This record gives sequence, structure tokens and C-alpha cells, in this order.
Amino acid sequence: MTTALERTDVVIVGAGFTGLSAALELKQAGIDFVLLEARDRVGGRVEAVRNGLGERIDSGGQFFCEDMPEVTALAASRGKAFVETYVNGDFITHPSLSVEHAERTYYGAMAIRERMNAIEPDDPSIAGMSVAAWLERQPNPADAKTAFRSMIEGLWCLAMDKVPLWYLIDNDRRITNEVPELQYSLLETMQSLAEDLAGDLGDRVRLSEPVTRIEHGPQGVRVVSASSAIEARKVLVALPPATAAKLDFTPALPAALEKALGVWESGAVIKILVRYATPFWRERDLCGMVMWRDLPGLFACDASKDAEHAALVVFVGGPLALRWRPLDDAAFRAEVTARLVAALGPDAADIIDFSQRNWIEDRWSGGAYSDLIVDVTARDAERTIRAGAAPVHFASSELSPSFPGYIEGAIVMGRIAAGKIVTDLETP
Repeated sequence: MTTALERTDVVIVGAGFTGLSAALELKQAGIDFVLLEARDRVGGRVEAVRNGLGERIDSGGQFFCEDMPEVTALAASRGKAFVETYVNGDFITHPSLSVEHAERTYYGAMAIRERMNAIEPDDPSIAGMSVAAWLERQPNPADAKTAFRSMIEGLWCLAMDKVPLWYLIDNDRRITNEVPELQYSLLETMQSLAEDLAGDLGDRVRLSEPVTRIEHGPQGVRVVSASSAIEARKVLVALPPATAAKLDFTPALPAALEKALGVWESGAVIKILVRYATPFWRERDLCGMVMWRDLPGLFACDASKDAEHAALVVFVGGPLALRWRPLDDAAFRAEVTARLVAALGPDAADIIDFSQRNWIEDRWSGGAYSDLIVDVTARDAERTIRAGAAPVHFASSELSPSFPGYIEGAIVMGRIAAGKIVTDLETP
């Protein structure tokens, strides 16, 4: 039963880093707000769980680098300890290649990416073209094309034939780091940073309160959940686009905005943390990074907190994640273990804990780090969603002008959206 009607200035829907960052901006501006979160925790696509050893581990978004200034500064301001990803030693490709062949393959894949990014997104010659169709036309050797495909499907977690080429170019240009994006993680987990931000917001954050309907009109909004109805002057929907599209808006949103929200698809990713007694790969002068050439979307790297907490993180992304999704836990573990043993040797079977998080069926945020546009004609979708339809506003990492799909992008976009709302509220 719905409780008595409440009133505030702004309701924020979603307590991921976008919603949390927006809320902190509103608080600083002296704007009254309520932040509603469907889950029983904050963080959204950032999450921490206890593994079988009782250790708190990142099961969602985790990595960042010094070229991502907002998340770096935020973590430093909260006194977080940075763990630098171990990168000393050789990178493994499997099936293995000679050093010379591996270098040619890597540089060939990067050359393809640079060639792609040299194209203007509005070039009429690529209109209606998917990334897969464009790649097929490239003159590079098959190994370089396979490595490029693995890179793209591993990062974006969708089959290349679904992704418009113009969109990937536009998206890739906004990811401007020059140092590896896996440079750092937080000793206390990225989730702990989300919890710190939520702590600053006090009882304005309400967990386990999924929004079911947003009623809107010229005079404001009414945001309805199972346990509350809140009237406000504005609402900020801080959810991934494909999730936001599932909300009940009354009346329906303008047709262009509704269409823009409907052109996104969540990718598919399964994240695994494999704990070992020792970082055995380092003894063989390996850095722990592995890319499986025969399984695009499968990637591993060293995720050890320190030498006494040895671990590899394994990502299964895109079509491969969908292919392995039906496996039960035992079969999935056996599959991943077999791949690690084939690439790193028999020591890879000596696992002391195997923790997996399947994001594919996640109810509140879709299946991967980021939603992607899958309609080749939807050139104005992001612009349309960012504009919103006052008093309804939207924000998510996907819409950020920098680092879309990353925690950095979520923070940036949350602050931008909050700034726009503050300006609107202060304008007579």
C-alpha cells in the first residue's frame, strides 16, 4: 500500500555512480532531493561480494587509470589505497604465437582501430554499416582481424555485427586514456567508494525501492514506488538507457525520446575472480594477461591485491558469454579452468577460490558494463536523451562526453545532469 505523499525538489532514480554524483552536486547546491535505488545496495554496475575465503572482492566495475581524473580524484579524496595492476612480464596469446608473430598481430589490431577512428562518424560511405561489415573489407591478415574482434567484443560485450560503425567510432573517440585502463583498482573495492558517497547523503538514499511509474506534467512529477509516492519539481532518471526505457512514464514520453531510449541493447559479460596461493605466473616472467585468440571476448589479467592474495580476473564477454550462459556452475568452472590451464600450465588448476558474477540476467542494469546503440539510423539518440523532456531528465555513463561506459563517465554525466537541473530550478 502506498504511504502518504511526500514532496521534494528532485527525485533521482538509481544510486549508481551517476545518481550518487548527481545527488552530491544537488546537496552542495542546497537542493532538496530523494535518491531511490531498486537494489539493496548502492553502486549499480559496481558491486562487491564476499568470496569463499571471506574476502571482499569486486564483482562489478573495478578498474580505472590516472587518465580518468574524476574517479581518481574522488578515490584519493576518500583516502582509498590504490592497487597497481601487475604488468611486468610477457603477455600470453593462446593458442600461442611466436614473439614476432604476436607483435605483428597486436600492432595489426591496433592499426585497424586507428584506421577506424580516422573515419568521421558522419562519413556517408559508412552509413548503415556495422563494425563487422567494415572489418570484413579491411586488408589486414586474419590474425590481426581476429585480435581486433576479440578486443571490441571483449570491451563492448556485443557481437560486432550488432554495433553501428559510426557509433563505435564516436564512442571510442571519447575514451582518451593514454595509459592502460586496467592500471589501478582499489584495495577496499570500488564498491566501498560508492558506499562512502552514499554515506554523505544520509537518509536521502532509500534502498530496495524500485520505481514503478513516473507521472509528469508542466507542474512537475510524481514518482511512484511500491512503498512511496513523491511529488517533485524534477526527476533525474540515472539508469542505463535500456533500463530507463522499461519504466512506465505517464503520459508517454515524446515519440522521439521514447524511440531514442529504445535503440540501446545491453551486452553480455561474466566476471570471474580466481584465487591462487601464489602468483605462479610471475615466477615464469608472465604478467598474467592472457587473450584467447580462438575465443573472442575471453581475457584474463592479474588482479592480485598483493603477492599473498594472488588472483586472476577473467572476463567472458559478448557472444561467448551468451554461449556459456547455459552451463551450470560446475561446468562453467571446468570450462574456464581448462582454458587457464591450456594457456598458463597445470598450476592454473590449483585454485583456492572461484567466484563468478553473471551480469547477463541482471534485473536492474542489463548484462554488461554498458549499453550500446544497435540501430544504425539512431544518430541523434544520445543528444535526444540528454535533452530529456522537462521535468524529466536522464543521465548515465553511456551518455557522457568522456569515458562513456566507465565509472569516470558515470561521475561526469551525473555532475553535468545535476548542473543542468540546478540551473533550471534557479531560472524563474
